[in-house]
Amino acid sequence: QVQLVESGGGLVQAGGSLRLSCAASVRTFTLYRMGWFRQAPGEEREFVAAISWSGIRTLYADSVKGRFTVSRDNNKNTVYLQMNSLKPEDSAVYYCAADPKPSFPDGARLFNIQDFAYWGQGTQVTVSS
Repeated sequence: QVQLVESGGGLVQAGGSLRLSCAASVRTFTLYRMGWFRQAPGEEREFVAAISWSGIRTLYADSVKGRFTVSRDNNKNTVYLQMNSLKPEDSAVYYCAADPKPSFPDGARLFNIQDFAYWGQGTQVTVSS
């Protein structure tokens, strides 16, 4: 069983930054690719970013490319999402996700919720204008 616990959400002004963390309780963290999704009120959960087991491959939604950076520390079983130049439309509950398919090819399509088996409870990010 994989348990994921997100932290780092909060209220920030537009243009500001936040770093989300997701700690995974799992025996072998490197067996999992990790992802971040977000869901705004009344909207579907959407893909934000993903990272392969090694950290070599990353994938981003167009809406966050150049502003957000996903990374992982395999020694700490933790994945991060550094969010810069935040906009009010980034406001949402952010979810960490894990899947036991460690990698993905270069040029992979964007992920959807069916591509990840395990989910955290989410952390709220609110960006004020």
